[in-house]
Amino acid sequence: MSRIDERRAFIPLGIAVLTVSDTRSLADDKSGQTLADRIAEAGHALVERDIVTDDAALIRGKVLGWSRDERIDVVITTGGTGFTGRDVTPDALEPIFEKRMDGFSAVFHRISYDKIGVSTIQSRATGGLVNATFVFVLPGSPGACKDAWDGILKAQLDYRHMPCNFVEIIPRLDEHLKRGK
Repeated sequence: MSRIDERRAFIPLGIAVLTVSDTRSLADDKSGQTLADRIAEAGHALVERDIVTDDAALIRGKVLGWSRDERIDVVITTGGTGFTGRDVTPDALEPIFEKRMDGFSAVFHRISYDKIGVSTIQSRATGGLVNATFVFVLPGSPGACKDAWDGILKAQLDYRHMPCNFVEIIPRLDEHLKRGK
């Protein structure tokens, strides 16, 4: 079963949070703030935080830019994962995933199902790698952000989490490119 190995040192990561919304500003962005608070509480660095409208080119451009920033190990987006015409975040990002993380979506939906039942099927939460940077695409509700962070990301972004975690594989994410990050 999973556990924290206290013999290992915590390694803080650089994380960027992108809220996708046509109506929110940083002042009233509860989902982005929920993630920012949890990132800080866990001991990681919130390197960047921004809001873009539900525009595929803007979403893709921001995530691509952050994925090239050496200070950023992880990008978390919130918003735009539903089925309405303006919900384009997965559509914008999945085509640029080097590798898709199907397990993230499966576990997110399992956790979400326990909280909101079958309504979880209305989310297209996903995850993957872009330029050897972890990218997680979350729904735009504070509850969904709490569920994803508390139930998945907090543990997987902690080097002490056993039997495995994302932090220990970061140095090898781009080994096929024969360069270090």
